[in-house]
Order: sequence, then structure tokens, then C-alpha cells
Amino acid sequence: MTGLPLVSVLIPAFNHEAYVVRCLDSVLEDPYPAKEIVIIDDGSSDGTAARIDEWVARHGDAIAVEFVRRENRGIAATLNELAARARGEFLRLGASDDYFLPGGLDAQVRYLLAHGHKGAVIGDSIVIDSEGNRLFDSGMCDLHGADKRLYDSSDGIRRAVIAHWAIGGPVTLIRKSVLETVARWSEGLRIDDWDLFLRLAARDALGFIDVSVCAYRLHDTNLSKTRHTATRIINLAESRQVATRRTSLFDEPYRSLLRAQAQYIGAKIAFLQRRPARTALHLAAWALLVGVSKLRLPPSRTRVEGT
Repeated sequence: MTGLPLVSVLIPAFNHEAYVVRCLDSVLEDPYPAKEIVIIDDGSSDGTAARIDEWVARHGDAIAVEFVRRENRGIAATLNELAARARGEFLRLGASDDYFLPGGLDAQVRYLLAHGHKGAVIGDSIVIDSEGNRLFDSGMCDLHGADKRLYDSSDGIRRAVIAHWAIGGPVTLIRKSVLETVARWSEGLRIDDWDLFLRLAARDALGFIDVSVCAYRLHDTNLSKTRHTATRIINLAESRQVATRRTSLFDEPYRSLLRAQAQYIGAKIAFLQRRPARTALHLAAWALLVGVSKLRLPPSRTRVEGT
């Protein structure tokens, strides 16, 4: 195949020496021909950088690779640097502990070529454990309980992104040009992905294909982030700040829905802090705002072609 747009596969790597080679192998194995890898080791303290060096030495003649090793700056800053270094028209977001599934690049590129008004497209994932054993067939449905029917329309996608964030793993292909209109990743945030997708959804720039495009790995490191109460509270507090900050991007009824989501997150924080009265107040405000959103007239429903 000739004349296909170049896809830059962006991989932020951090302390994943056991998994990063599988991630890189999967990029090489994908049959889409017009691709490059841009990978940054973000200050790993294990052997991740050495594994990457070894892989590049073995396979550098088969695919263009730019590898940078530097001190730790965090995920958002690393993604911004990866995007700046990329030469591709399209950017495929990766993670050094997950891996890509064959055919995913082609399916997502074809979607964006056919839908010029969309700035990004997401897919589904399978879920695996630390040893690579399959746990779930759908990260969206089995892990996060998503209703994929929501993703059949632009209205549904907005509602899903706002109220039921169900994206597991690196499942996104994004036009490099869209980063100039919605801005890039907000540095300093832990919840960098939800913030970006809220901005995309507000502009009706996000599409969906019901194709599994990656394997999302659950292991001790990423599981511990959700089990540790103090960390959960920090992450939830940041999510609430993101929701509050982005309400102005949306028209009704989505603005009220996002305000309701901020209250719902507040209820989760209060529950974890064992403050029942405050939990009840947040839930009452959430219910009121959800009710208000139902009184607003939504825009005409627009189906997402090709889903």
C-alpha cells in the first residue's frame, strides 16, 4: 500500500522493563506500513531504557525510531514532547506496559480519513494480566461497565465522556493538527486523559469504532493506584477540578451534566473521607443537576458514521 498517512506511535515509558519490549514488538508486528516510533524514557529507575536500547539495536533498520532518555517530568509533559517530536499526520497514543493489536492502526486511520470533521477516534481494548493472560474481552464493557450504544452518536459520546469515563488503555488515534485547536496535555495533571477528551468532546471532535485496538495490562503498579485510599482521594479531587474548569466549554444540557458529575465526584471524595452528611449534600446536588439537564433541549442527535 502506498500513499498512506504517516502514523507516529507515541510511547511514554516509565519503569516497565518487563513489558516495554512486548509493546515495541507489537508496533512492528502491526501490518500498517507507514509508521514510526517516538519513545521517551521518563526517568525510569529500572532497566526500561536498556531494554529499549537493545530493541532499537535489533530492529532499528525495520522501522524509524526516535528514542530519548531523560529525567522524570511526568506523563503530560512527556506526551507533549512526544507529540512535538512526531513527524506523522496522525498520532497513536501508547503505553509501555500495554501493547497494540494487529489491524488497529489501519482501522483507525481509515475512520479518520473518512470523517474529516473528527479530530480523534477511540477503540476498545482487551484486558490482560501481568503475565499476558486474557482477563476480559472488552475493557469498555467488562472492566468499566460501559454501554457501547452511547457511542453511536455525538450526543451519546459527549454524555459518555462526561458521566461514564470508560476508556481503558491506549486506544486513541489523534490528528496532530487537532492539538493546535484543543491545546495539548495539561502539564501537572494526573487526570490528563479525561481533560483532553472533555475538550475533544466539547468540539464534537471525537469518534468511535467498535474494534479492539490494544491489550490493556492490569498489574500491581496500576492496580495499587486505585486501591490506595489517599491516592484515590487525590485523583478524585483533581478530576473534580477538571470537571469544574471545563464546564464553560459545553452548551446545555452537557454543561449541567458536567456540573452534576463534579458533584458526584465530590460525593465519592466525602464517602472515602467518611463524611456522610457531606456525601448526602453532594448526591442531592448531583440529582438536582441531572434533573435540570433533562429539562434542557439537547441538540438534534447526530449519528457517528462508521461506528
